[in-house]
Amino acid sequence: MAEQNTPVDFEASLAELESLVEQLESSELSLEQSLSAFEKGIKLTRQCQQALTNAEQKVQVLMEENGQSQGYAFQPGDSAEDQNA
Repeated sequence: MAEQNTPVDFEASLAELESLVEQLESSELSLEQSLSAFEKGIKLTRQCQQALTNAEQKVQVLMEENGQSQGYAFQPGDSAEDQNA
């Protein structure tokens, strides 16, 4: 479980995930290779989600420290335009 404490390079993980998706979509992998790629993709997805959650929390803390907290709860899919409405 030490992996969760290691910082994730979000962009590298996302690029690797995109590569895995392309490989899976190409249908050129064996069943075992496909399962292995899928399993790795799940791990990468979780790492990316955790990195985004950590970044969101850090932004929230920074905003609160600077007295800029407006009590707005971030929701995935929200845009800056929605917040200003």
